[in-house]
Amino acid sequence: MSRHKQTPDRNRLYRDKDRGLLTGVCAGIADWLGLNLTALRVIVVVLTIPFTAVMIIGYLALWILIPKRPRNLYRDEQEAEFWQEVRRSPTGSVGGMNRRFRELDDRLQRMERWLTSSEYRIDSELRD
Repeated sequence: MSRHKQTPDRNRLYRDKDRGLLTGVCAGIADWLGLNLTALRVIVVVLTIPFTAVMIIGYLALWILIPKRPRNLYRDEQEAEFWQEVRRSPTGSVGGMNRRFRELDDRLQRMERWLTSSEYRIDSELRD
């Protein structure tokens, strides 16, 4: 029986120990929401002053509940940016991909029209 390697879910919230200071909770949330990591850390520290117990318990709960980010989550930085944009604005991402496919289809149709045109045939016959 062969075991298939499961690909990690790129839309899931993970802790990012590589970019994290303590456990990677803030880094994971910043990546998942597409926020600035430093700004999120400042907000957490500011909220910890009046809500110390709640923030500490919440941080510990997130540390326990959120899984560590897999090493093979993204192939490169470009793929990471793509998935971050998908999480931030799924409708905009799909719309952008649709627009790109339409542009590619238009280019392909123009090339096809050129290749099937009489002008192309005349040019190729003159070259031969």
